[in-house]
Amino acid sequence: MKTASFFDNLEFNDEHVAITPMLESGFTKEIRIAFKKDQVMKAHKTGYPITVMVLKGAIDFGVEDKIVHLKSGDLIALEPNVVHSLKAEEESVVRLSLSKLDSVSRVNAVLNL
Repeated sequence: MKTASFFDNLEFNDEHVAITPMLESGFTKEIRIAFKKDQVMKAHKTGYPITVMVLKGAIDFGVEDKIVHLKSGDLIALEPNVVHSLKAEEESVVRLSLSKLDSVSRVNAVLNL
């Protein structure tokens, strides 16, 4: 059994979103992304399906040519190779569920786009 809390030791970064691996199971990797208001993850894609859930705050989630407004409790799932971006409309905490085959280093690399 493994446990984690997305709100314990929560820190925000003034320069960019804060990405923290939280828990890894036999089939997923759970990542916390902490956004200050107006912080952005630029357009990117992944080779695996993902699920994103807003735990706190509000995110404008760009999917191809659309903006989906997500608030606390909302979640969205994407298939592989779908271009997407995130912008915090307010201080926000997001849960990113990755395939076990995906990597946290790929998520961190999005900050350098």
